[in-house]
Amino acid sequence: MNTPNKLTILRVLLVPVFMIFMLHNWFSFSRLIAAIIFVLAFATDWLDGYLARKNNQVTNFGKIMDPLADKMLTTAALVCLNVTGDVSAWVTIIILAREFIVSGVRISAASEGNVIAASIWGKAKTMWQFIALTLAIWFGANLFIDICVWLAVVLTIVSGVDYLVKNAKYLSMK
Repeated sequence: MNTPNKLTILRVLLVPVFMIFMLHNWFSFSRLIAAIIFVLAFATDWLDGYLARKNNQVTNFGKIMDPLADKMLTTAALVCLNVTGDVSAWVTIIILAREFIVSGVRISAASEGNVIAASIWGKAKTMWQFIALTLAIWFGANLFIDICVWLAVVLTIVSGVDYLVKNAKYLSMK
């Protein structure tokens, strides 16, 4: 169990902690704590990838669990924000549908021994989702945050379409 894999496990363990602070208003600053946990968990994603590549510690466990941990964190944030009324259910459905579709394509590609790298659109989508979700977690809904969320949704759709077009060969039914 190397450091990148430990960071991935830490990210998974932070998900319920994040949810507790997000959904239970024990303190006037519970959402601030939730936002800090979300940012720290997101930072482990960057750090585990960096360390795995830098130290040549890429593992099959990491290849599988890292994206799952990311999806768990994003899903938890979206569901919590639906519960609090800060993000529309449509936003959650669009973002999660894209993630499931992309995961299916990645699994199909992996079954043929191929790894699909993230595009610039996918990276932009991830960054805007992070910004929008962090702001919504911390501050709740307002016009500025709604604009950030919808920008993240637009980038989610664009990156999903781009991903499907570029990787259509893995969608064929054999």
